[in-house]
Amino acid sequence: MLRAGLLVAASLGLAACAAGQAPATSASPQQTGEVTTLDSTELAALIEAGKVILIDVRTPAEFAEARIPGSLLAPLDTFDPAAIPQEPGRETILYCRSSARSGRAAQLLADYTGDPVRHLEGGLIAWQAEGLPVIPEPADK
Repeated sequence: MLRAGLLVAASLGLAACAAGQAPATSASPQQTGEVTTLDSTELAALIEAGKVILIDVRTPAEFAEARIPGSLLAPLDTFDPAAIPQEPGRETILYCRSSARSGRAAQLLADYTGDPVRHLEGGLIAWQAEGLPVIPEPADK
């Protein structure tokens, strides 16, 4: 009986290979990390506590124009999840102008690490709407 079971399992594995699929295994599939957002106030508190590595995924020109203090640049068009810093005790959080690009980059990072990744809801627009600091400082109107 055991031999018949092994033959069936081997046959299923070969059939999957013949169909261009990997044979089924008992190992669980690789998990992808979850992507969620956080608001400006929560991000500001995490930055103040020194618990964040902040990544801006906008273009270099946008980054030069205005950015959240302490952020690093990793433009979405050249985004490499393997190059994004990860440190124990500090959460890597992404942002962009409105949260569309940071959402895509967060998913790439989450898929790469298998860990949850957060990004700033509303991006730099929401951050500035809350009156939070940017550099360089906007000119007086």
